Amino acid sequence: MPQSALREVEHEITISAPAAAVYELIADVTNWPRIFPPTIYVEREDLGDDAERIQIWATANGEAKNWTSRRTLDPEGLRITFRQEISAPPVATMGGTWIIEPLADGASRVRLLHDYRAVDEKPESLAWIDEAVDRNSRSELAALKTNVELAHAAEEVTFSFEDTVQINGSAKDVYDFINDAHLWSERLPHVATVRLEEDTPGLQTLEMDTRAKDGSTHTTKSYRVCIPGRKIAYKQVTLPALMTLHTGYWTFRENEQGVAASSQHTVVLNTENITKILGPDAGIAEAREYVQTALSTNSTATLNHAKAHAEQLQG
Repeated sequence: MPQSALREVEHEITISAPAAAVYELIADVTNWPRIFPPTIYVEREDLGDDAERIQIWATANGEAKNWTSRRTLDPEGLRITFRQEISAPPVATMGGTWIIEPLADGASRVRLLHDYRAVDEKPESLAWIDEAVDRNSRSELAALKTNVELAHAAEEVTFSFEDTVQINGSAKDVYDFINDAHLWSERLPHVATVRLEEDTPGLQTLEMDTRAKDGSTHTTKSYRVCIPGRKIAYKQVTLPALMTLHTGYWTFRENEQGVAASSQHTVVLNTENITKILGPDAGIAEAREYVQTALSTNSTATLNHAKAHAEQLQG
């Protein structure tokens, strides 16, 4: 089947931050789920000589997709080139370049170049890619501008934490318990209802209604990346009022006693809503404690139910 002609597009934005600082944020892909709204999770493999392979899970036009890219980093030239190794239909090939240019007064211009082809010559295939590239590029550049310019202010309201439960069972059984979220309403008292979709193996959309201590329920939606037996990473896309970001992952590490199962969370607080939710005297410290307690309580409860499940199977 013939591919479409090569399409080349460019997007740019001006950022009130030094070019070197902007380059560093783009170069370190572990920042991406925090900075770029479409990005769910990224894994990185060092290839030497300023080259790396990254596997990205992200949303495009509301659909979760994943692809693998090679990147070449040029910290002196403030350029990063990328090329997808395995693209997801309707994309046949996709590549491009980040170019960061210093401007006067400590500002910088960021240019994001893309070139791509569709898997066929159907106009609707190319139109889908055009729309996805345009939407994601605008979203990424706007988010990059916001996050770089607010980086120092956000440090105070960004935090991570982890809870670990030791389980006398197999990593596979614990992983399966977390992976099989469609069963959580039967297995977890704090989960009222669950809607789980997995059109692509290992890439899940999880929507659930969770019960609070006062009996009320709230709905959350997350995209999850499931790496069998090892890790389940997620990004929450419907957020409670006290958060502007919530990402995390479940990990399963075998040891002499069985398996250490952990739940990690990274949160950015929504400072505008602190006093509305927690009262006029509440500040960042109170909001942080409230959010951490709520998330930790639920994830530890889930780990303890996974422990009981895996240890029962172990006999």
